[in-house]
Amino acid sequence: MPVKAQPGARRNGLAGEHAGALKVQVTQAPEDGKANAAVLDLLAGVLHVKHSEVKLLSGATSRQKRILVTGLSLTEVAKRLKSKLEEA
Repeated sequence: MPVKAQPGARRNGLAGEHAGALKVQVTQAPEDGKANAAVLDLLAGVLHVKHSEVKLLSGATSRQKRILVTGLSLTEVAKRLKSKLEEA
């Protein structure tokens, strides 16, 4: 799943879609992997999966990231994200 991260935001949350990627805002600064960990934690919480089921595939030092979610089908991931985005 493509993700565009926005570290140093005012709040943690999903901010919709940006250029075909899910935009995720986190308050953590992009240093020592803190923002990456915050993105993974946020996605695990939003998708209601274990932290071990959300992994960073690429983009550790970039705002453009690829995330792997195991334990859910792509359809279920899309459904849960859509539901959460509609709440906001």
